[in-house]
This record gives sequence, C-alpha cells and structure tokens, in this order.
Amino acid sequence: MSAPSHPFATREIYRIDWLPGTDVLHGTCHCGREHTCQDPVEMWEWMLAHPRGHQTQGNAS
Repeated sequence: MSAPSHPFATREIYRIDWLPGTDVLHGTCHCGREHTCQDPVEMWEWMLAHPRGHQTQGNAS
C-alpha cells in the first residue's frame, strides 16, 4: 500500500517579488535560482524554461 500523498508534496513553488519604488521584479525558481528583470513576461519565461538558464550555481541570469 502506498503512503498517502499531500496535495502540495510534489508541487513546484515559484516566487516573484516586486521591489517597491522600482519597476524591478525579483524571481526565485523552485530550484532556488534567482533572476531580476523588469518584464513580467520575461520573468515567467525564465522560470518556466527550467532548468535552461539555471545550470551555473551562483550566477543569476
């Protein structure tokens, strides 16, 4: 018998914060990588393209 699964157990969490007083968005991917830009479409494309652009640890792209 398999263990009961929690509904959020396998979900990926993406976070986008708006930096107050600016037009800058700061995103954090579920893998922990970070990205900063002004275009919300660019931010979501970067996040949903995971892992492309995420390979080098410590290099926010």
